[in-house]
Amino acid sequence: MARNQAARIRKATEQYAADRPQVEAATAAYVALVTQLLDDAGIDYLSVTGRTKSVESYAGKAARRVGGKLAFPDPANDITDQIGVRVVAYVLADVDAIAQLLGDQLTLLDDRDMGQETAAQGRFGYSSRHLLVALDPAREKVDGPMRGRRASVQVRTVLQHAWAEFEHDIRYKGTVPEEHASDLDRRFTLAAGLLELADQQFSTIRDRLRDEVSDPAAEDDDDPRIAATDLAAFLAGQFADAGWSRTEHYEWIAGLLLELGITSLEELRELLRGVDQPAISTAMGYHYPPGAVRRLDDALLATHRDRYLTLHGNAHRVDQLRGRLERLPRRA
Repeated sequence: MARNQAARIRKATEQYAADRPQVEAATAAYVALVTQLLDDAGIDYLSVTGRTKSVESYAGKAARRVGGKLAFPDPANDITDQIGVRVVAYVLADVDAIAQLLGDQLTLLDDRDMGQETAAQGRFGYSSRHLLVALDPAREKVDGPMRGRRASVQVRTVLQHAWAEFEHDIRYKGTVPEEHASDLDRRFTLAAGLLELADQQFSTIRDRLRDEVSDPAAEDDDDPRIAATDLAAFLAGQFADAGWSRTEHYEWIAGLLLELGITSLEELRELLRGVDQPAISTAMGYHYPPGAVRRLDDALLATHRDRYLTLHGNAHRVDQLRGRLERLPRRA
């Protein structure tokens, strides 16, 4: 029996080793897809990275036993983290928004909030949102490296990421003497509690800035575009229910505004005054909280329609915009 299991583990590992170049390609494709989905939704994030499980790690997991039995009797199907994607966000609200977005745009197979599970046990510790996703039916029809493959996606804040990386590095290096283990646990728990408090304060700071922001004074420089900082503050007031977007996205859409001949917040305010935002939201059917740049992007698309598709700054996403345009009412 044990010999048969060892042979199965060895065969599964050999198959994974042979398939790993394809898994690496799928990992890169998933990273690109998740990044594109976040950018399209205008949701703020720090980074999107990926990793392909090593052959050594795969073999170790395939051989893992629980209660004398193999934890993963069918490694090819049971080991679901062959493709790993990690999204690091800034605040907890962005973690929720990212999870909602991925659940809406992809096929969500599992969703575990490790922070809630830790809290339910009455303690502080590891916090991260763990999603298991596969391609949605439409994307699954298109041939590519991701087809038929699942990805394990971790979504966490910067502070959660720092705690998890440091804790993992310390514990798995095995450099802590046994007599200091309990003190180490206490200190990690204390640090986790402090970081959870800091995460909450960061969320409060951002919410307060968004709620109380006023229109900034125009900057006197040679750049004809609306300054990204001014635009961010303005959109926070225009779309009070929207989250922040990435800094470079404000700069990018300021370039689109320039192409449309809009070079001041006054001009932009006048344009948005004639836009039916509730109609746009209904047509888009957002199942996740879109960022401020996405809200402006849809408003500009609804207003300028086919002309918006021809802008130089939109050349890389014409088909995507055309699909959105078909959902918008004629006069939004």
